[in-house]
Amino acid sequence: MADARRAPLKDQTDVSGARALIVEARFYDDIQDALMEGAVAELKAAGLTHDVITVPGALEIPAAIAIALDAAESTGKPYDAAIALGCVIRGDTIHFEIVSMESSRALMDLAVVRRMPLGNGIITVNTEAQAWARARARELNKGGDAARAALAMLRIKRRLTRI
Repeated sequence: MADARRAPLKDQTDVSGARALIVEARFYDDIQDALMEGAVAELKAAGLTHDVITVPGALEIPAAIAIALDAAESTGKPYDAAIALGCVIRGDTIHFEIVSMESSRALMDLAVVRRMPLGNGIITVNTEAQAWARARARELNKGGDAARAALAMLRIKRRLTRI
């Protein structure tokens, strides 16, 4: 496995007080707990509040985000960012490819069409051991990575819309 080489982002635009939505798929509870821990820690460190919606699996995440975005806007309390968290482990059928590809495609469509800072923390792996390596480790926690990605996009959006 290649070493991570992501450079730290220098944009420190203030995003405190923003609202985030986390939609999690509770298919693998223990792995999900670790991903959630990483995401929540990043949001709290940046000064965001968040709501959590739980869905059965990764395919339901994009629709739940879209429904929640519409509901939040209609009540005058829109979300500023969204984070998708889940785990898809390869099985014996092509279902893995369908779930991983379609959930990612739908999340990308949501982010672009709605101009929504969105972090994709749906890990797609071959084995449970690979899932734990991406969920448990503090430095590689993909829940935290997804939150950092959403925060980075939110900072860009805030900086550019103030101009």
